[in-house]
Amino acid sequence: LVQLVVSGGGSVQAGDSLRLSCVGSGYTYSAGCMGWFRQAPGKEREGVAAIGRDGNIKYSVDSVKGRFSISQDIFKKTVYLQMNSLKTEDTAMYYCAVDFRGPCLEIPPQKFAEWEQGAQVTVSS
Repeated sequence: LVQLVVSGGGSVQAGDSLRLSCVGSGYTYSAGCMGWFRQAPGKEREGVAAIGRDGNIKYSVDSVKGRFSISQDIFKKTVYLQMNSLKTEDTAMYYCAVDFRGPCLEIPPQKFAEWEQGAQVTVSS
């Protein structure tokens, strides 16, 4: 049984930083991809970023480029999302996701095979 445990998140002011961590378990081999998506109240799920086993990265939305950074520790089955210069529009529930298929970076993180509700991020002005 795949499990993803998220830590981090919280309530901050615009311009502040937060880091989310997600530790995976229940699978033997490294995931093909780990990633993050988010959902704001009344909005559709939106992919944020994903990282492949080979270290390739894909950011799903232009609005986070240059502000968010995804990284991983494959051996710890952990993925991180460093969020800098947070904006009010970043307010959402952030989810961690993992996929084991080959071309998983071509798949939006919100469509990954396994995901868990993660952390609420609230940014106030």
